[in-house]
Amino acid sequence: MTEKLQIDLPVLLPDIAHDADACVQRLLVELRAQQGIEEVHIRSGVNNQAHEVCIHYASEAPSLARIRELVEAAGARITQRYGHLIWQVKGVTHQRLARTLTKRLLSMPGVLEAEVSIGGVVRVELDREKISEDDIRDALAEVGVNRKPEDPPAGRDSDQLKDGDGDAHRHAGVFGENSELIFSLLCGGLLATGFALDKWAPVADWLAIANYLGAYLFGGFYTVKEAVQNLRLKRFEIDTLMLVAAAGAAALGAWAEGALLLFLFSLGHSLEHYAMGRAKRAIEALAELAPETARVRRDGEVREIGVQELVLGDLVLVRPNERLPADGFVVSGETSINQAPVTGESVPVDKRPVPDPAQANIRPDLLDAAHHVFAGTINGAGAIDIAVTKLASESALARVVKMVSEAETRQSPTQRLTDRFERVFVPAVLATSFLLLFAWVVVDEPFRDSFYRAMAVLVAASPCALAIATPSAILSGVARAARGGVLIKGGAPLEKLGSLDALAFDKTGTLTEGRPRITDVLPAPGVNETELLATAVAVEALSDHPLARAIAQDGVERLGSTTLPVASGLRSLTGKGVIAEIEGHAVEIGKAEMFGSDRIPALTEPVAEAVERLRIEGRTTMAVRRAGRDLGVIGLMDTPRATARPALERLRAIGINRMIMISGDNQRVADAVAKHVGLDEAWGDLMPEDKVEAIKKLRDTTEVAMVGDGVNDAPAMAHATVGIAMGAAGSDVALETADVALMADDLSHLPFAVELSRRTRKIIRQNLFISLGVVAILVPATILGLGIGPAVAAHEGSTLVVVFNALRLLAYKEREYKPEG
Repeated sequence: MTEKLQIDLPVLLPDIAHDADACVQRLLVELRAQQGIEEVHIRSGVNNQAHEVCIHYASEAPSLARIRELVEAAGARITQRYGHLIWQVKGVTHQRLARTLTKRLLSMPGVLEAEVSIGGVVRVELDREKISEDDIRDALAEVGVNRKPEDPPAGRDSDQLKDGDGDAHRHAGVFGENSELIFSLLCGGLLATGFALDKWAPVADWLAIANYLGAYLFGGFYTVKEAVQNLRLKRFEIDTLMLVAAAGAAALGAWAEGALLLFLFSLGHSLEHYAMGRAKRAIEALAELAPETARVRRDGEVREIGVQELVLGDLVLVRPNERLPADGFVVSGETSINQAPVTGESVPVDKRPVPDPAQANIRPDLLDAAHHVFAGTINGAGAIDIAVTKLASESALARVVKMVSEAETRQSPTQRLTDRFERVFVPAVLATSFLLLFAWVVVDEPFRDSFYRAMAVLVAASPCALAIATPSAILSGVARAARGGVLIKGGAPLEKLGSLDALAFDKTGTLTEGRPRITDVLPAPGVNETELLATAVAVEALSDHPLARAIAQDGVERLGSTTLPVASGLRSLTGKGVIAEIEGHAVEIGKAEMFGSDRIPALTEPVAEAVERLRIEGRTTMAVRRAGRDLGVIGLMDTPRATARPALERLRAIGINRMIMISGDNQRVADAVAKHVGLDEAWGDLMPEDKVEAIKKLRDTTEVAMVGDGVNDAPAMAHATVGIAMGAAGSDVALETADVALMADDLSHLPFAVELSRRTRKIIRQNLFISLGVVAILVPATILGLGIGPAVAAHEGSTLVVVFNALRLLAYKEREYKPEG
């Protein structure tokens, strides 16, 4: 990986009038919070050109892909000059090759970032003015690594492909995907036969040698392929070393020893590939969840079409017990849907039709979870019709598959550390082995013995187990998390999640349901309730803030058939309230703190007293003023989540001792909610910028995660050690902005994610101990005379132990927790 990278990255901003636009400022705050960002500034458009954000960044974090996510979440986009590729490829057979290909791609002009994973995923950020996708494809093809077919199964993103020809093992041959393992076993059989004939059977020597030659053929077949591949890349890897050692043994007449080396090495490699294939298939299985066809109602009849042919607004019929083919909302029918494949929820979720399909189609993102459905989930006993709101390649499932694949290519801190260690360790081992070749000059022994000792030391010290120790654990951990409804974007957040000492929670939508209801309507003296509510509903109907939606929905129910005035010109005062116009008169609605600041007159005493009374009762309050006249105050209450207290108790039980609620609400309201869910600390009266400062203050003394909905909390999440978003299955922004996304709108998945991270960190430490420990024992042992056969067995054995140890994460189950009392 490059040590330092600095580029000017033009970002096209969304239709802004000036660079002080609120969306632009949010984008700048989020980007500046990322570790490794050196400078972010606005470049004003000239000659009718769009405004641009220039980003200068260095070090390995954040990746350009992460910057792209944040930019797109803010409604902007990186200019077409900079490309972003995520390819599934065939031919990446081991971690050493993945690392070598990464270096090869990074050396190409125009490649800004590149990473190749052992799982067969290639991520490249490129400058299209200097290099093309074909150049990258050709560079990979030169060493036998090819992109998988570009015609994906129906409904899957063309860049997120499963190998449709059954080549999950990446070594298809005459015996299919198990060819390498079968070749290895044939090698072992011929070796055993040759040894038996050589030692115990009264036959000619040539017959035993013929068996040994057969063992060389089968045992060395894939080793030769990999050695040639490495030599094309100008790399001298252990594959080449094994061939040299086996050829040297044959030249010295030690056929049995040479065949044994190739047998042990090929067996170890084939088992390693098989094991890593299991981890990879756990991720590929996600892409297979969505069906390939859908029954759609068109022109008065039902047709069956490929899901990639679905268009927005299509009406799809889903029968009982079928998988859903697309994201959308229920138009007719009631059912319960098993959402576990996407969100990890353990029980089916009841679904019902939307009241007004036409209105729902305008803003499907604002619909209640009871109407939302996702591709890949399983219908229950009721037949339903759903309206399609996302194309197949943009569904929540497709985005998860894409992001999980990309997560494979994002290195963890431990992986970067081991890479740096290898840069020093490998040259030192090569130098030592070269010196040992000349041991016969100093020690009274034949060259044959010195040669074998040098080869044995090279085998013993080859850091194969170390190279795969962390990637195998990260791949398995990310796959297990995704299966449990938690999207973790790479090794860094997966490791950091397990090191947390504190958690900060947003209130609305995180610890509470996010669906506040009107509880009190208190008009000012001389004002009737209808005037107060009608004014508030007319203005708040223009906003999509949760409190605004609550006032608009509940207010309409309370008003009945009352005709509403027409509001216009809505302006938001972030964290305070809104200003609009009705019949040419200004209307202000917001917190009490909004009044008496920014040249807005203070509230009258009766309304201020009403606000204080409602706050004492734990209500969120919204004061309403029209044409300079206070109309009164509306009290709302958001119900705490039923899962919040158990989840927080579970987090406390696993060692997260400090948990804080941060809220823009009044301190009394914050205290009431905190007490209800079992939190000791609640920080209220916080503006969005205050939340950022609160997270910065916490991060100065501890590792802290920010848990929110990924929209209003994005700046605070960006400043935390780890940003965690809830309800990501229904929110594109949450998927983009978070480091960790809980697909379900349910806090109970958070303890699972933290515990899985801790288990992953534990397994990574175990793997490092095993891999370095074996090297530490074998190197001096081989120098002192341990044979090359035992060295190969121990070397391959340690690699297998490391890989299978990592695979235990795929079977990870959350421990049962029994609350005290």
